[in-house]
Amino acid sequence: MPRFDVLIIGSGLAAATLALSLPARMKIAMITKKSASDSSSHWAQGGIAAVVGADDSFDDHVRDTLVAGAGLCRKDVVRRVVEAAPAAVRWLIDLGAPFDHTGADWHLAREGGHSRRRVLHAADATGKAVQDTLLARLSEQANIELFEQHIAVDLITDRRLGLADGGGVHGAYVLDTTSGRVKTFAAGFTALATGGAGKAFLYTTNPDTATGDGIAMAWRAGCRVANLEFIQFHPTCLYHPHAKSFLITEAMRGEGAVLRLPDGSRFMPEHDERAELAPRDVVARAIDFEMKKRGLDCVYLDITHKPAKFIVNHFPTIHARCLELGIDITREWIPVAPAAHYSCGGVLVDEHGHADADHLYAIGETSCTGLHGANRLASNSLLECLVYGRAAAEHMAASTPAPARALPDWDESRVTDADEEIVIAHNWHELRRFMWDYVGIVRGTKRLQRAQHRIRLLTDEIHEYYSNFRVGNDLIELRNLVLTADLIVRCAQARHESRGLHASRDWPETLAEARDSVLDPGG
Repeated sequence: MPRFDVLIIGSGLAAATLALSLPARMKIAMITKKSASDSSSHWAQGGIAAVVGADDSFDDHVRDTLVAGAGLCRKDVVRRVVEAAPAAVRWLIDLGAPFDHTGADWHLAREGGHSRRRVLHAADATGKAVQDTLLARLSEQANIELFEQHIAVDLITDRRLGLADGGGVHGAYVLDTTSGRVKTFAAGFTALATGGAGKAFLYTTNPDTATGDGIAMAWRAGCRVANLEFIQFHPTCLYHPHAKSFLITEAMRGEGAVLRLPDGSRFMPEHDERAELAPRDVVARAIDFEMKKRGLDCVYLDITHKPAKFIVNHFPTIHARCLELGIDITREWIPVAPAAHYSCGGVLVDEHGHADADHLYAIGETSCTGLHGANRLASNSLLECLVYGRAAAEHMAASTPAPARALPDWDESRVTDADEEIVIAHNWHELRRFMWDYVGIVRGTKRLQRAQHRIRLLTDEIHEYYSNFRVGNDLIELRNLVLTADLIVRCAQARHESRGLHASRDWPETLAEARDSVLDPGG
């Protein structure tokens, strides 16, 4: 049984930042269920928001974040993250991150909700550029061992070990999907950096790995979650039968692209005075409204008024992908529709990324830090990964790890191989379909009740399947996804108002006092 000082579950920006910020004396294991590059961070097109421009200020960045968050952000957290941003970005640049320049200065993009240009980026593929840089640095570290094709089954807690206090985490059981064997990873500290839960919805910009694993594992370990009703739907996902999960970056609207109906008319000025530069929740709801009102499958994003050279230079990835599909964005409008994109809620953590269970941390999209409130400001997510990855590393290095214990092996003595895996595929599709229909951009009390009823039926079926058959990747993900979907619905039912990303047909007003919706597995 291997023992590590730190077990990191995930391989995105938060995970890589944590691993590279820990002291070289600490032995680190990183597990990732596919390859190390299969993360939401890798696919992030926009960039990282930070105050580095001469005309910008911390106060402006704080204000923009608070406005986007619709009154629910924790002001102290916002201030701390914003002020930590320049140093975090400098750390990334020192590691080799290739952000774009204009002459001697950084080229700063502006995205929806930002009052200034403050988004550092690498063309329209920032996530890939940053992840490639960090993964190269990880490969150079002798103290970091990467386990690809490994998916965490569950955390090993005091409760699972039969210990009285029941509040600590000692590592995780991990399925090696290549061999089919469940391994025991013991660790002094464990960090959940598994990303979000976009795959709970039928249409999403997220990679297939975004199945709410960290949220579900933390809940089963006794940790609180918060604000999971705030699912950000990216307004502009490419609408094409052969384009899976391909988003069109918000930076394109920041550079002047406008949204049009099929007849060519603009509609955003009628919905918000900021038009296409309104925050994502406003733009997504406006598109959803127009599509439903007019029976449309999509609307269109138009940047054809810009010079072709400008478009190709600023958005090479989008230009190339659309061209593959027969769309020349220098001359043609881009068909777009909303899709589930980001979870603003997650595992409740403190300023160090520490969760309720001893020796357990949650960072990145898995966590709820208080930064995003009811709606994430564009490009604050990669920033959060950086700041909290570094904060968690500092806290771990100064803390006492979980005591070394003899951990039992995974018990497969009472299970058999699955007889019909069609059950998993059917349940997966059913879950994603009704979550999209009932818990999407606009919700209602009856819709949420219907979703909850179906979740309970699926939960019973999946529990029976999990109890009787050997675990596989799809079963582990489905088990986590249905639990996370249940938590999303329960948070949504608890919010009797419309705020930020949560729009309710039955509770259209916004309450005077903003409160987090916190769920506690202990009651």
